[in-house]
This record gives sequence, C-alpha cells and structure tokens, in this order.
Amino acid sequence: MSWLIPLFLVLHLLAAIGWVGGMLFAHLALRPSAMALEPPVRLALWNRVFSRFFPLVWVCIALLLVTGHGLTGLGAGRGSHTVLSMMAIGWVMAMLFAFLYFKPYAALRASLAAGDIPAAAAAQNTIRQIVATNLVLGLITSVLGVLARFFG
Repeated sequence: MSWLIPLFLVLHLLAAIGWVGGMLFAHLALRPSAMALEPPVRLALWNRVFSRFFPLVWVCIALLLVTGHGLTGLGAGRGSHTVLSMMAIGWVMAMLFAFLYFKPYAALRASLAAGDIPAAAAAQNTIRQIVATNLVLGLITSVLGVLARFFG
C-alpha cells in the first residue's frame, strides 16, 4: 500500500498538468492566434480542437477525482483545510466542465452543423468564459497543492 500514495500523486499531478495546461494553451496562445481567422473557419477550428481535447479532459477529471479522494482516503492531507479547499474547487471545476460539454459545446456542434455561425459564436463565447473561469480555479488549486505541503 505504501506505493499507492506516490502513484496517486504522480497521476494526480499529470492529470492537473494536462487539464490546466491545456486550458492555459487554449486561452492564452490558441485563442489570440485564431482571432485572425474568419468566424466560420475559426469556429470550425475550435470544434476540431475541442473534439480532441475534451475527451482528454474527461480522463483528467476522472483521474483527479479518483486520485484526490484516494489520497485523502489513504491519509494524505486528511482534514487539511487546504486539501478540502482543493477538493471543493475540483468538484466545482468538474461541474463547470460537464455543463460546458453538455450545453455550450453541444450547441456549438449543432450550430456549426446547421450553418448557424452567429449561434456557434455565441456558444463559443460561453465556452471561452467557462474555460477562463476554470483556468483561474485550476491555477488557484495548483497553488493550494503546493501550499498544502507547507501549511497543511
């Protein structure tokens, strides 16, 4: 059992890097670069990017929740206010992503399939706002993960 804590920590860290790093790239690098494209091309690009990234996010979320709760169950950080804060923020982030996936992302796909560019742009804007929110929450949670080591 002593090998579970390091394994869970590594998987947890890799999943956090994948999700938060992907949002950071999308929001701060891809988004400004894509703004030079015409709306139909830009929205089609985002749809393709999301179709590849979002399945990875689901895997990251599953890993984060399983390993985070697993670590707590194994006694790592149990009762720590910092760890409890991380768990709460993680669940909020997961719920925001689930909403993003099943509502605005579904609307983006449907709007693009119907050729309704204004509706697709509105859906994309909602996705952008949720990603920005989750990015900030993910960065805060990452800082809490470091602080938990020192302040419990």
